[in-house]
Amino acid sequence: MKKLALLLALVAGPAMAHPGHGFGFPDGMLHPLTGADHMAAMLAVGLWSGIALRRVWTGALVFMAGLTLGALSGVTLGAEPLVLASLLALGAMVATARKGGAVVAPLVLIGGFALAHGMAHGAEGSGAGFVLGMLAGSAVLHGLGIGLAQMVSARTQRALGWGVGALGLALMVA
Repeated sequence: MKKLALLLALVAGPAMAHPGHGFGFPDGMLHPLTGADHMAAMLAVGLWSGIALRRVWTGALVFMAGLTLGALSGVTLGAEPLVLASLLALGAMVATARKGGAVVAPLVLIGGFALAHGMAHGAEGSGAGFVLGMLAGSAVLHGLGIGLAQMVSARTQRALGWGVGALGLALMVA
């Protein structure tokens, strides 16, 4: 029974539970801004980058490259569970981020999770305008996360990180 449930979760289609599903630039721009899972992940990447990296846009660029590849891949199998898992990992990364900490492994994780987000986004909209809008919306969220990282205390940083992880857990059981 557990294997059947896992199989069904992996092949389930997207719920299209928020606006921003379409074909044009505005639809793509809105999509990451209106889904809690995508918004939290992209803000978390910005937060982690702003805290852990000297070149703060590196994490965002890695994410956007993976997002583009995932969106253009046409693959959707298993994307949604990976999107939710990304919230757990990204939340933990934000909660434990510090200057001078490990960066290569987290950047690899960010790239991998970005592929999953791209596959999920690609399933919910299509066309060059949508992808460009999605990248623009993502860049806005990354920038907000980077800016937020410059303003929060270490305690708030940890709380935000664990909050992202808790959101991922809540969405997994919902």
